[in-house]
Amino acid sequence: MADPLSADRFLAALLAEGVRVQEHPGWRTHNRNHKGPWGPVHGVMIHHTVTRGSAYTVELCRTGYTSLPGPLCQGVITKDGIVHLIGWGRANHAGGGDPDTLAAVVAEEYGARPPAPDVGNSDGIDGNARFYGFECENLGDGQDPWPAPQLDAIERVSAALCRAHGWGPKSTIGHLEWSDDKSDPKGFTMASMRDRIGVRLGSTPTRPPTTPTPPPASRYEPYPGRAFFMAGSKAALGKVSPIFTQMGNRLIARGFGRYYSVGAGPKLGRADVNAYEAYQRSLGYSGDAATWPPGPTTWNKLQVPNT
Repeated sequence: MADPLSADRFLAALLAEGVRVQEHPGWRTHNRNHKGPWGPVHGVMIHHTVTRGSAYTVELCRTGYTSLPGPLCQGVITKDGIVHLIGWGRANHAGGGDPDTLAAVVAEEYGARPPAPDVGNSDGIDGNARFYGFECENLGDGQDPWPAPQLDAIERVSAALCRAHGWGPKSTIGHLEWSDDKSDPKGFTMASMRDRIGVRLGSTPTRPPTTPTPPPASRYEPYPGRAFFMAGSKAALGKVSPIFTQMGNRLIARGFGRYYSVGAGPKLGRADVNAYEAYQRSLGYSGDAATWPPGPTTWNKLQVPNT
């Protein structure tokens, strides 16, 4: 049990543990502190994202979605082992969990795993206030691999925070150990990860590289902002950009080609608008949420190639 680290101390702890870090703009002040307490903290929680693609995963965790706004964690651990810092403070990652699990973590008194949780997200105690959270890029199907650099990063970030607070490895748990309706992370056991963390805590930290490793270049077009798609309060029909060609091609590939008579092109047309709205409805959006213009969540999910 402790007050959360400052952003500066957190970053310093990661770097001292040899973590490869990528800082994203505004991460130090991006949080949900206006929705509830942040601290005291008792441990570290590990998640999987059920996503594919580093750029998409990081942006989704940073912005969240309509029913669960971001940040969805403090850091995203991509398959290449880079830890992307996207928020600092309260984040929507843990949800409700079991008070018996919390007591076992605080005392660090349990066997291979904490007691199985009997409550879930809707009826448990607030974990967003009590745990640091790391979302890890993985489909969560038990088949998607966990590369060695990614597992190493999970080990290092957990050890870094445990070392900074004077905790042992049993202060690191998985989401499935906190809530009875969660299954993450799937594909490795938290018991084996705690073993790794324990070994590391008994060793001298590896010194970090002199500069953080930059993230790989995204293959996809970043969300260009609402104004890009609009002319005042109406769709910017007739606007020309190669981004519209790539967007249309992706919509056609996703099964919405019936709206196009001659294929996609660089001039924004009614076919593009109709196809995109149909695409948004296919994702479960309705009413105003399904209408033009695109939002960042559906845009990133479409994965429009770079122009």
